[in-house]
Amino acid sequence: MKNKIIFLSCFILVSLTSFSQSISSSPYSLYGVGSLYDSDFGPIPSMGSSGIALPSDSFINNLNPASLGFMPLNHFMLDVGGKAIATTYQSGSLTEKRNNFQFSHIAFAFPVTKNSGFSVALRPYSSSTFKISNLILPIADSQETYSLTAAGSGGLNNFDFSYGYRFGKKLTVGASAALLFGNTVDDRTFTVLNSTTTVHKRNDYNGLRAVLGSQYVIDSTFTIGTTFKLPARIKSSKVQSVETTNDGVVTVIESDVASDIDDYYMPLEIGVGISKRFKNVLNLSLDYEKSLWKDTKQSELYGDFVNQDRFALGFSYYNPKKFRKYWDRVKYFAGANFDTGYLEIDGKRVNNASVSIGLNLPIENTFSAFNISYSYGQKGRIANNLIKENYHKISINLSLDGIWFVKRKFE
Repeated sequence: MKNKIIFLSCFILVSLTSFSQSISSSPYSLYGVGSLYDSDFGPIPSMGSSGIALPSDSFINNLNPASLGFMPLNHFMLDVGGKAIATTYQSGSLTEKRNNFQFSHIAFAFPVTKNSGFSVALRPYSSSTFKISNLILPIADSQETYSLTAAGSGGLNNFDFSYGYRFGKKLTVGASAALLFGNTVDDRTFTVLNSTTTVHKRNDYNGLRAVLGSQYVIDSTFTIGTTFKLPARIKSSKVQSVETTNDGVVTVIESDVASDIDDYYMPLEIGVGISKRFKNVLNLSLDYEKSLWKDTKQSELYGDFVNQDRFALGFSYYNPKKFRKYWDRVKYFAGANFDTGYLEIDGKRVNNASVSIGLNLPIENTFSAFNISYSYGQKGRIANNLIKENYHKISINLSLDGIWFVKRKFE
């Protein structure tokens, strides 16, 4: 069983990461720096992306840097993951299906002292890959309309360093420093009557963001956690080319003109979570996060940024008293997630809801495990200028855990 799991996990992860450039193709990634990317570690995707109050005692918890204060001594953890997503897009009577294979993350963590831990992670922050053909939109303050054809690619990456420290046996605090960098390429064609305008631009982004977190153990079965993602300013610049075609005559307006653009602002995000264990076999994890996007005072040509609420619920089942068979050591997960979204288009929210199930398959004679989860979700709705997404997602994370600096007692 051990060799089969290792071979299967490595094969699937290599297959997925080889397609890492084929990131999300959601039409909503047209906005801002793209659709925000959920690159959760370990079993978190199986639990509805909940886990602010969970410790990093058996996997790297990317939701709260304070969790690193609970890392076991002499353990070195490595987590790498990927996703396979099948999406059906619906708009009125039109339907389109797309499949994507995505790199999710790579991270490692290790204890610094018996009360503290450190981690480094690389993952996508957003994806701006989309393709829209002949979308009819109204002209402001007019009865006329125009046609939009657009295609884009790129997104932002998140490279972060995290540290957590435990005071005594109950309180841990932590902090993360994240470097956000990347670019988006956007090609748009606007057609009004016999006139066509083509715009090609590349936007470059870079900036820093800090995250603070804490966890407090009420008793052996109950923990609470909090996170504060501080506001950040992401510096932006662009290179743009513009040309028009009118009755067959092409006129170049701009050619690779570099200029500054409005910076991208990330909001204050506050999260709180609880973790409660029942009868030592069932664990509940419940999170709530508030993102104050409206305070960034940003807007888009086709929509507005609004405050976002996210609710996440997760369950895990594991009976440590049974070890006679391999499947007795497997952990089982289920979860649900609801997100009101941070975009409002024509007065309508682009929300997202999903449910998930998953397994944690231990690799025999080690502390490592292979996590696999399945999620089904819906994003957006069928309405004017809106598209509904129905998606099936398989997340695969390989969590490797090795022991350092321990002498072998038996040969």
